[in-house]
Amino acid sequence: MNKKDIQKRLMGRMLLRLFFLAAITFFLIIGGMLIILRLEGLNPMSDGVLNWIEGRLLLIAPACFALSIFIIFCVQWKQLVSYLAEVAEAVLIIGEDEHKTVELSPILLETQEQFNQVRNKIKAKEIAVREAEQRKNDLVVYLAHDLKTPISSIIGYLTLLKDEKQISREMHDRYVAIALKNSERLDDYINEFFEITRFNLSYISLNYSRINLTRMLEQLVFEFQPMLSEKNLGCRLDMPAGLELRCDADKIQRVFDNLIRNAVNYSFENSEIQITATVLDTAVTLSFVNSGNTISAEQLERIFEQFYRLDASRSSRTGGAGLGLAIAKQIVELHEGRIMATSHDDTICFAVELPLS
Repeated sequence: MNKKDIQKRLMGRMLLRLFFLAAITFFLIIGGMLIILRLEGLNPMSDGVLNWIEGRLLLIAPACFALSIFIIFCVQWKQLVSYLAEVAEAVLIIGEDEHKTVELSPILLETQEQFNQVRNKIKAKEIAVREAEQRKNDLVVYLAHDLKTPISSIIGYLTLLKDEKQISREMHDRYVAIALKNSERLDDYINEFFEITRFNLSYISLNYSRINLTRMLEQLVFEFQPMLSEKNLGCRLDMPAGLELRCDADKIQRVFDNLIRNAVNYSFENSEIQITATVLDTAVTLSFVNSGNTISAEQLERIFEQFYRLDASRSSRTGGAGLGLAIAKQIVELHEGRIMATSHDDTICFAVELPLS
């Protein structure tokens, strides 16, 4: 309900209330005059009384009108102060008591509904913020705990290399390989810390330019060849040649990079990733499809949340910090597009729809 609708309904109720107040005041004044005449022993319908009223009509009418206005003003002023007090109390309820609903006078029904809607929205946002903060804190604790393992391993093997002077070449290479592997793990953890910091402290802004979308995806697929080879994965790109898109190239590349990386991480070995483009008059839809364990409906509902990971286990390194898809969603929506995820029968599909102009 918009502001004009609320004003119209409130004005109608106020006019109806004023009409009843005016009618009541009028009858009270007439009744009062009749009582006074009766107390004086006069017949209100006698010619003398009627002549007396007629002779003083110019005084009685303004006096009655002024008295009516004064009574209505006093009643309405008192009621207005009461309404303002109710609204002030409602504001305090919204700000301080999250369990109590706002209740106002019937004439302020729309205002009451609006206050309760605002209260519910604030409550929902507070819950979402607390949950996101808790997930972030849990993730930081997990990452901080996991940092100890590669650091201890690196220090241990480097100490062995330093202390054992007669170590064989084979053992030397083995220790170096283990230290290097743990160094790479440590680098991944540190990058996740930086990712969390960047997401919380920076605002994503866009710098538009026209790009060759087909060429961008061809280059990304080529860059992922080492990761694809590790799991013996194929990647098929099916889209028109020379397809152009006006966007922030760096940000959109980050979206596609994340989607391809997820497809690689969660694909079955010896399977194929398919990237297809569907072009309409005003938009293009890019689909990233891979074969992997079906994602449940509950997980799909939360998959774009901050710090949410499909596998929340500390030992799983495919999940990352749980920010990639949340950032991808933010970037796509800033481009006035949308991103969707579906999964069934061991198939996972992420679809990105972007306006062409």
